[in-house]
Amino acid sequence: MPLKVTSQEYFGVGSLDFIHKILAHENPSSIMLVKGKTSYQQSGAVAILSPALKPYSVTEFSEFSANPQWKEILLGIKIWRKQKPDLIIAIGGGSSIDVAKIITIFSEQEGDPELYLERKKNLQPRAAKFVAIPTTSGTGSEATHFAVVYRDKKKYSVAHHSLLPDYSIIDPSLTFSLSAYQTACTGMDALAQAIESYWSIHATEESKKHAREAISLVLAHLETAVKNPNAEARAGMTKAANYAGKAINISFTTACHALSYPITSYFDIPHGHAVALTLPEMIVYNAETSQQDCLDQRQAKYVKKTMQELYALFQVQSALEMKSKIEELMDKIGLQRTLSALEIKTEAQMEIIIKNGFDQERMKNNPRLLNEINVQKILQKIR
Repeated sequence: MPLKVTSQEYFGVGSLDFIHKILAHENPSSIMLVKGKTSYQQSGAVAILSPALKPYSVTEFSEFSANPQWKEILLGIKIWRKQKPDLIIAIGGGSSIDVAKIITIFSEQEGDPELYLERKKNLQPRAAKFVAIPTTSGTGSEATHFAVVYRDKKKYSVAHHSLLPDYSIIDPSLTFSLSAYQTACTGMDALAQAIESYWSIHATEESKKHAREAISLVLAHLETAVKNPNAEARAGMTKAANYAGKAINISFTTACHALSYPITSYFDIPHGHAVALTLPEMIVYNAETSQQDCLDQRQAKYVKKTMQELYALFQVQSALEMKSKIEELMDKIGLQRTLSALEIKTEAQMEIIIKNGFDQERMKNNPRLLNEINVQKILQKIR
């Protein structure tokens, strides 16, 4: 069964000040600060965090990519084992928080980290306390118990109940400096997570509640956050991302995320944009679930009811109308919708996506069975 875990959250403009309360309560002897290379400065977090951390022994780590690589994780593990911190603070986008998650739990395991990455050995819970501070509004990583890392262009998911942070500080002001494209990409990631969570075979009433909140907030605020950002829209999107994270923490993502990983890994398309590419067509595909190809134990009738509920959230009557509404949103926020516009044009490139897009866990969560022929047809439609 999916895990149900909780953490202590501080939300709202100015909530970063709660770091003082957390530090005073935990009184760490040593801290590891995992931070984005530029977001720590650009978000304005440095003005509050640096003075707050001054009395403590702090080791900083920012040597990782937007799509974290295994060799970077190994470097972080080496630094962790040398410093032995008892508190980790992750500040940045989803990558920063994912890197912190993997470093903190892998560093405390015995033996070769590779064995845990490949699931040949079971992870034991982390011991150090963990604070997550997102500076983007998309991944919801501060609300999930899993993380992603890439090794040789292959994506690995790491999941453990103790990967959920002990504390999350969700301060919308830290997202004010995001570019329009970053806002669009991360916003579409939140929307895709919410939609995929809603139709996931693991969806529950609780996950659906979180997903509904996320969808409503994205539809209300994303366009404004991209084109004419204000405090209300930024706050709305940080809430949306957090709700979407809580939704997938229960239900997990599905086919759109599975296909996004090779698009990101091989063609350098940012994660949220990569996820959004297949979302419109996947809506139509899943709407046609039959009893013969349904993967949800609640059967095709339940899936069709779920899709109807999604249409209502988008204030449309059909899968085609929902598809069009998402395509219109992507156009309005400036995201290319075709593979060819992103320089993915050849049959060989399409084959790379098909060959590497079958993340079994994510594909199996999809309500309708997908095979390589189905995926090829979907990719041709967005080519």
